[in-house]
Amino acid sequence: MPIVQFIVVCLLSLSFAASAHTETTIPRSEISRAAYQRLAPQLAQAMQEKGLQLGQPLFIRIFKEENELEVWIKKELAYELFETYSICKYSGNLGPKLQEGDGQSPEGFYTVSVTALNPWSNFHLSFNLGFPNEYDRLHKRTGNALMVHGKCASAGCFAMNDFRIEEIYTIVDAALSGGQDQFSVHIFPFRMTWDKMAQYADSPWIPFWENLKQGYDYFQGHRIPPMVTVQEQQYAFHTFHPILFGSDLTPEQPEPAQEERSIAEFRIKPTYEKRYAQVNDSASKNRSPL
Repeated sequence: MPIVQFIVVCLLSLSFAASAHTETTIPRSEISRAAYQRLAPQLAQAMQEKGLQLGQPLFIRIFKEENELEVWIKKELAYELFETYSICKYSGNLGPKLQEGDGQSPEGFYTVSVTALNPWSNFHLSFNLGFPNEYDRLHKRTGNALMVHGKCASAGCFAMNDFRIEEIYTIVDAALSGGQDQFSVHIFPFRMTWDKMAQYADSPWIPFWENLKQGYDYFQGHRIPPMVTVQEQQYAFHTFHPILFGSDLTPEQPEPAQEERSIAEFRIKPTYEKRYAQVNDSASKNRSPL
């Protein structure tokens, strides 16, 4: 798509999104209202101690193997980590969800808007991840109602303890009430370092995970969620960030550390295992803290 046409589409989408936000109220139940009233002052204080503010845009990352859900909060032009929550339970193995009933939790890049919130959920509180997204549909993946929710019980979802989902839901409520129209949720099989890629070098999902790692690397280097589209049956990540997608234009940032560079640079290596072993050895002396 030509850049001028792309900008026009983004501006029109921004106009529609802004209009929708002014007309849409945040759905609240007795449970979500009580949680907000109880937890918002505590969360605001905890964020203030980290130089953050409750009600600013958020971004979520999920790591299956580590059983962790990260909440990032926007500060100026970038995002900073606020809290890492333990996931009580997710179902299935490492790898994406393929079809309805396979018991798998998804992997990929998802967007959550106000309409995805369910404060009346049978699982205490929940928000829908939006599976299947455009990529999933293109690859004929099926399923629905995949959530982040409470009750510590999962059938393809990411289940938290009730007190954890109350905190997360309160942060989501505050951000959407503060003007964020939608937020991104990036779901990975594990923290996508060279060590982990080498460990799973014989997995049939390596090509898919290589694609996910590109988005992982982008955020590691810029601390801004990339704008994600689907091109040629793969996720594509863009450095142009219209306000519609939750951030300002990307400021100039230093290059990521060696081990966080895109693995596309190493596709000429003969095998996955050899490639990752060589890259891992060369990067081990200059390892990023994240």
